[in-house]
Amino acid sequence: MQYDYNRSKKRIVRRLVAVCVGVALALLLIFLQRNADGVITAAAEAAMRSYTVSAVNEAVLESTEDGAAYDDLIAVERDGAGDIVAITSNALQINRIARTVTQIAQQKLEEESRAGVDIPLGAFFGIEAWAGLGPSVHLDVIPVAAVSCRFSSDFRQAGINQTRHAVYLDITADISIILPSGTSSVQSVTQVLLCESILVGKVPDVYWQTDIFGDGSVLSAQAD
Repeated sequence: MQYDYNRSKKRIVRRLVAVCVGVALALLLIFLQRNADGVITAAAEAAMRSYTVSAVNEAVLESTEDGAAYDDLIAVERDGAGDIVAITSNALQINRIARTVTQIAQQKLEEESRAGVDIPLGAFFGIEAWAGLGPSVHLDVIPVAAVSCRFSSDFRQAGINQTRHAVYLDITADISIILPSGTSSVQSVTQVLLCESILVGKVPDVYWQTDIFGDGSVLSAQAD
């Protein structure tokens, strides 16, 4: 009888130990899963922002290999006294550059994102000191991106009767990242100075208050 009692007691202890171990493992898995979701999302978003900046810079360089001349994009009209009476943009050139940058940036972004994301195993534990430890876990990233380009400009005083007119290209990438843990959205905005010029003479006040490109110089592209 004593033997049966001891055996039954040992069996109960083993079961309790097994239950405790199982609960501990389950809690550990839940903890790692929650940390993993946050780590994966943060790493993917950081990687896509980096890929986007690289893709945009390459796209601008390829689209303006010979440089973007101010006189090719902007026309300044003067009166007989040499005063500025009108400043207009070359819509044909603007649309050509915007279209080319958009298409190349889209292509470059897709190429860059194929590298995926490498995350050290230690980062999944949520402890900063362990973030760079352990072998890397490679994850594929599937981006769905929409890239749009818009021209903008501003005028600034550059001296007596002199005005600096700068022309910028604003590239916005709205990216949805498809991950094992779900979908995350990232927006990256990059502004690139295309050209500038020092205008001699008085610039009409209307140009100081508005952007000569208005809201119409926008082109976009989307691919998945």
